[in-house]
Amino acid sequence: MAVVTGGAAGIGLAAAKAFARLGLHVCLADLGADRLKAAATEVAGAAKGEVMVLETDVSQLKDVQRLEAAVRDRFGGTDVLMNNAGIQPGSAMFGPAENWARILGVNLWGVIHGVQTFVPGMIARGRPGLVINTGSKQGITTPPGDPAYNISKTGVKALTEALQHELRNTPDCRLSAHLLIPGFVFTALAARGRTEKPAGAWTADQTVEFMMARLAEGDFYILCPDNDVPRALDERRILWAAGDIVENRPPLSRWHRDYGAAFDAFSRAEIKK
Repeated sequence: MAVVTGGAAGIGLAAAKAFARLGLHVCLADLGADRLKAAATEVAGAAKGEVMVLETDVSQLKDVQRLEAAVRDRFGGTDVLMNNAGIQPGSAMFGPAENWARILGVNLWGVIHGVQTFVPGMIARGRPGLVINTGSKQGITTPPGDPAYNISKTGVKALTEALQHELRNTPDCRLSAHLLIPGFVFTALAARGRTEKPAGAWTADQTVEFMMARLAEGDFYILCPDNDVPRALDERRILWAAGDIVENRPPLSRWHRDYGAAFDAFSRAEIKK
């Protein structure tokens, strides 16, 4: 049984279809009854098991508790939990507090609620299972321009790392946690008014296909490329961001005019492994 939050569209819907094709029962949790109904129809076309939907605001603990109880009552429990619900309305450092609260409520607290509500029962079942949390490269390199979103996804990274450590050190636990780090994916979240997929973007289905392959290999960090940015460049960007601390450079030096040439040279250099 797989539960996917943010399952009515984008990566969540693509993942739900992938789980359904494997024969899992699937529960789609999202907001909007019409969106959920349309998504359920799509998933049912790929399903070998049952499909259920439940309107859920993951920022509200009671909603997530209701979701867990409904899934447990119908299917006996959860084997795969994908905490994927996320929003990106944009934010500014000194923007409205309400906007920050909503972003952190969905993107970070939604994942915390999912983990704390579902995972103890998943462990107790004693069955193999997965917890997949959707992060972002922006939660690792934290580019300027959308601080609330970056903070939420940085929190998801730290939470998922801590969760995997906890699971790994829990006796008889058969669960593993994984951090999905999408590249440029053309979804409603990233469309920004565009109706056609940019050449540099992957589709949600491509992203999920990559995710499933890396899950099969047991990867914790599922760092997705796209048509613009190969893994090698992502690695250089991540290493440079960490280097700001080690080298005592200004924060976000990649975007600082004094370090532009140095980063360009670094990004082109071959990584020694």
